Amino acid sequence: MPYLKLKTNIAVSQEQSPKLLAELSQMLASETGKPERYVMVEMSSGRTMLFSGTDEPLAYLECKSIGLTSAQVKALSASISQVLQTRLQLAPDRVYIEFSNCPAEHWGWNGSTFG
Repeated sequence: MPYLKLKTNIAVSQEQSPKLLAELSQMLASETGKPERYVMVEMSSGRTMLFSGTDEPLAYLECKSIGLTSAQVKALSASISQVLQTRLQLAPDRVYIEFSNCPAEHWGWNGSTFG
């Protein structure tokens, strides 16, 4: 049920993309304590975006999961920023991350919900 959506103005190559998505997926599973089989990661790169008045490399992410705690959100923010800095040379101060804690009964899967 953890879902991570990444939008960036950086053009991520076809070779880079699977490695980045896999690393984010594994990290998200680890940080949330959820099985990776429930993790979904999406990326849209090469977007036209502006942050702080410039189009220097940037990213916006949405991270949603059931039962996200404040401690997990802080850890995820640090981990996500580290992955983006390592993989895309993206400065952490050019990244916004929106976290959402979704009630289990509002998350559908397999014809039902988790709650």
